[in-house]
Amino acid sequence: MKILAWVSGMALAAGLATAASAAESDALVSAEWLEQNLQNPDVRVFEVSVDTGVYERGHIPGAVHLNWHTDLVDTVKRDIVSKEAFQDKLRAAGVTPDTTIVLYGDNNNWFAAWGAWVFNIYGLGEQTKLLDGGRKLWEAKGLPVDTATPTFTASAIEISDRDNALRARLGDVLEVVEGGADVAIVDIRSPDEFSGKIFAPEGVKELSVRAGHVPGAVNVPWGKAVNENGTFKSAEELKALYAEVGIDGTKPVITYCRIGERSSHTWYALSRILGYDVRNYDGSWTEYGNSVGVPIANLSGTVWTGK
Repeated sequence: MKILAWVSGMALAAGLATAASAAESDALVSAEWLEQNLQNPDVRVFEVSVDTGVYERGHIPGAVHLNWHTDLVDTVKRDIVSKEAFQDKLRAAGVTPDTTIVLYGDNNNWFAAWGAWVFNIYGLGEQTKLLDGGRKLWEAKGLPVDTATPTFTASAIEISDRDNALRARLGDVLEVVEGGADVAIVDIRSPDEFSGKIFAPEGVKELSVRAGHVPGAVNVPWGKAVNENGTFKSAEELKALYAEVGIDGTKPVITYCRIGERSSHTWYALSRILGYDVRNYDGSWTEYGNSVGVPIANLSGTVWTGK
């Protein structure tokens, strides 16, 4: 049995190496690799979608649903999920220290990347991957979906305490803006959000009383990092994209957006694919733009009218 387990482990490692080579990073797996490993007991798939109802309408076979509204957050504190609650969720899904974790979702993996950020914060980064292309590519390829809710033998996994080095807070951003800390800030929102022309994307609820961006931030919309099919661009293309605005890995980076999910996508590209030192500011513009006494930059000349 030990020999069979060893062979299975070697096959899994080889499959991951092949996928990583194709995607130019061990942070990603391809749809082809995942299809071949759907029955692999050492692989656990999680769906984290913006549309939390899409899972019930059909998901990758064997995938566990993580509802970002409830499973990945502390709904009382407006914080990420507690260690205890997250650990319970992983145990119920049968995750062990040897499990390869694959996350995917809709909207080009926005919330799947945010979920991956949470997995990384709790020390599971080395075993956590994103399905490159997410739900969009999986469906485009006509790959199998299921409506059954999977069950697994519970595990006894123990996860780490939070790694706060992966998370930026308001004080960290202000240290850059007002204290001159040598840290690059990347705003990944649309140019209109960045300039202050609009408060939020069309059809999305406005959560800030001010429009604009963090002073000194550079604007690289998250969508520039992906191909038409939803997959990440190559590592070389990503390096060139961010180098155009001075982001080249020579100093720490903070990413932000409106509520922290789109910026997690850029965090994933910069941190997991390129290996840069990056923190995600999950308070993002919702916190920063509403904070009293905090400076903003507004290129459009719009101001808060109090209405």
